[in-house]
Amino acid sequence: MALRDFFISLSENQTLSNAAGQYGLKLGAQSVVAGTTIEEVIESIRKLNEQGISCTVDNLGEYVTDESEATQAKEEILAMIEAIQVKELDAHISLKPSQLGLDIDIDFCYDNLYEIVERAHEYGIFVNFDMEDYKRLQPSFDILEELAKSFDNVGTVIQAYFHRAKDDIENFKDYRLRVVKGAYKESEEVAYQDKLDIDINFIELIEYHLAHGHFTSIATHDHNIIKHVKYYVEQYDIPKEKFEFQMLYGFRKDLQLELAREGYQVCVYVPYGKDWYGYFMRRLAERPQNISLVTKQVFNKKTNTLLAVAAGAYLLGRLTKKK
Repeated sequence: MALRDFFISLSENQTLSNAAGQYGLKLGAQSVVAGTTIEEVIESIRKLNEQGISCTVDNLGEYVTDESEATQAKEEILAMIEAIQVKELDAHISLKPSQLGLDIDIDFCYDNLYEIVERAHEYGIFVNFDMEDYKRLQPSFDILEELAKSFDNVGTVIQAYFHRAKDDIENFKDYRLRVVKGAYKESEEVAYQDKLDIDINFIELIEYHLAHGHFTSIATHDHNIIKHVKYYVEQYDIPKEKFEFQMLYGFRKDLQLELAREGYQVCVYVPYGKDWYGYFMRRLAERPQNISLVTKQVFNKKTNTLLAVAAGAYLLGRLTKKK
């Protein structure tokens, strides 16, 4: 948990985030981020589609407190929706309500999300509401439920570390859901702190939604959990059309292809944009075993640029070696 907390603290460090945004691609961040523009990410999506893998696309950004910035993010997502339609890509949208004004004004955020969901609905494109930290959880759910009164192309995420997760997955069983472990630092009052407790709840949530839910996106790179899901769906005769395995862009590519070849639906979470640092640190917080991706793929050791980002990567490597 100490290492997990360290990753989360790095994700919240604005100095590191700014440095990463400015120099990230020069340091090799393209291995985990599909590009900084729509044109670049389209090419990444196309390559994945050719391998039989669908995509969910995230224009990176969160915790926006300026209306013009939130409006700009909305326009970028609308442009991405148009690109998916025009290029006939097998892809849908993931977004964070805090990027679109949740922290500014609830009505302003709702209007932005309504416009996005409405445009996506016209093209038959699904929109997933990514869940953030606990204080933003219920407001995001409230907006989702309001939009669901008018549109059927919306879904959300259930985070297994929350004590309330079982109630939430039952409440949203008729929605398309992504089930994840959770990647923010939360208090013991609202979230499990022990990894084993989180893992047990994660599996129970997956099983519940597979058995009772509309469609389940199982977000994991853990081959043991994937093996368990394979056994569960076979045992209870759950069709492959009812679920997908979802993984992050740049992670476990071999496993993605293996599952696709076996006939399972596989979806890759494809992030793009300059605001990638906090996103990536939280992914490491979820699964610290991916630390090797920091030192081997994200940060070029040959660079002589003295960035705080590189220093952070070095510290993470040192901490891992000491364990």
